[in-house]
Amino acid sequence: MGKKGKREKKGKGAEKTAAKMEKKVSRRAKKEEEDLEALIAEFQTLDAKKTQVIESSCPPPSPRLNGSLSAHPEKDELILFGGEYFNGQKTYLYNDLYVYNVRKNSWAKVEIPNPPPRRCAHQAAVVPTAGGQLWIFGGEFASPNGEQFYHYKDLWVLHLATKTWEQIKSSGGPSGRSGHRMVACKRQLIVFGGFHESARDYIYYNDVYAFNLDSFTWSKLAPSGIGPAPRSGCQMAATPEGSVIIYGGYSKQRVKKDVDRGTLHTDMFLLRAEGAGKEEDKWAWSRLNPSGVKPTPRSGFSAAVGPNNRSLLFGGVHDEEEEESIEGDFFNDIYFYDIVKNRWFPGQLKGPKSEKRKRRRGRQAEAEDAGDDELEKRPPQGPVEIVKEVVAEDGTIMTIKQVISGPGEEKSESEEEEEEDGALSQQVEPCPRSNAMLAVKHGVLYVYGGMFEVGDRQFTLSDLYSIDLHKMEEWKVLVEMDPKAQEWLEESESDEEEDDVEGAEGGEEEEESSEEESEDEGGEEQHPPVQPAEKHADYLARTEQYWIKLARSNMGPDAKEKKVVKVAHAMVKAFYEDAV
Repeated sequence: MGKKGKREKKGKGAEKTAAKMEKKVSRRAKKEEEDLEALIAEFQTLDAKKTQVIESSCPPPSPRLNGSLSAHPEKDELILFGGEYFNGQKTYLYNDLYVYNVRKNSWAKVEIPNPPPRRCAHQAAVVPTAGGQLWIFGGEFASPNGEQFYHYKDLWVLHLATKTWEQIKSSGGPSGRSGHRMVACKRQLIVFGGFHESARDYIYYNDVYAFNLDSFTWSKLAPSGIGPAPRSGCQMAATPEGSVIIYGGYSKQRVKKDVDRGTLHTDMFLLRAEGAGKEEDKWAWSRLNPSGVKPTPRSGFSAAVGPNNRSLLFGGVHDEEEEESIEGDFFNDIYFYDIVKNRWFPGQLKGPKSEKRKRRRGRQAEAEDAGDDELEKRPPQGPVEIVKEVVAEDGTIMTIKQVISGPGEEKSESEEEEEEDGALSQQVEPCPRSNAMLAVKHGVLYVYGGMFEVGDRQFTLSDLYSIDLHKMEEWKVLVEMDPKAQEWLEESESDEEEDDVEGAEGGEEEEESSEEESEDEGGEEQHPPVQPAEKHADYLARTEQYWIKLARSNMGPDAKEKKVVKVAHAMVKAFYEDAV
């Protein structure tokens, strides 16, 4: 009893500490977020000009990471929403919507009135209700210099049948965050973890919330048992029985002033409802100890649910933290987790069937068509390193190293077969990356975008690959990486150079992303102009009611007057400073 009492006391102490930290972070972040609210409101003013749905064919979307890619529940389509892009000097956030037709290998841009504000690191979940619904929760908006953050706590639904966005306002939900995870489970959306960051502080979460898709209400779950430590970027998957699995993730703690220590989590948990499917279910955490070959420690991996009760993760990065720098090893491998067998195993390519037959002439037919179970048991061969060089538009040569697992040892019976296996291992694969967007449709995995780093330079990708998870034969390139889209501006380059290339995201995105540059021009036409030699105080007094009305239209009728005035004044300040 004594030990139990100590544990409970320790648990309560940890809760109090977490609550204090959250209050501290919230206080410091409040001013930052109020500053960014004005910028978000300005973007929403631009979005409000859209009054009808416009769907048009377009080139592939511009490079990005930390967006969401979701499979349409009824159509042969994937839905891409949001994301971010950084060119070395400026951060771009998106709220555009693209649809990829998996049969035609074609993209369409869909402009829908009143979309969610621009964001990245949000979560999306699809449910088949009423022709399909895409639910979006949370995420973050960053200032152009990437030094201030606004964390959303809003919930949106895109009605796929009618192509309409709707914001769902319900109290009692999670606090603002990004890097969290959300899955549709039975008739609920389950949200776990994430983090909230300001310029000086941060906090990681391990709380769990459920949103009921019938009553449209939030509830905070209080599971029994010992659950995961606070983290973001974990793998989260729902089981057919209505439980939830959590694996891995990342968090950091402050060791001393201005010194943080990152942690790559590799533990695994099961969150199970103990009731009979009622809203008042009791939930319980339990630790999982899976067998097989677990993924190597990493962060920034992407996750999806594949066929045959298997969840999967792809890619990621393992950072080696030195005293003054971080070097990252990026991955392009796949790991499967068999939910029924509680077992991990690495995904390995079998090679095209026609090639297999040539190499296996004279063998038994059943060896040719070895299934997933054989694949699961097959020991991996030594990795093969492939080096590629890509020349970016500015002349920079990118050296991309790929470490690819070879095929199973059973194929190397003769020297000739070993040579063929070596050739097989060098077939096309996505380059190593983190923060890519994944979706599975008809048993096929699609990987879009993401990023990798070479030295101090970040490369954001816009390529698209697919692989049939039933066959695991070979990757297919649907959209190749475009070297011309690889723009990078050094911090020392002049503002003039930055202005010249601000719209360099590429494709149809160029128009959309250039709204950030053109908002000033548009602002001069639609907002009251600043008079020559007019002081800020005079301009505010003359135009205050206009800006308050504009802020009110963006924030809605329920916003408090004090907050509306504050946002209006921030908008005035931003507009005035740009004008003079």
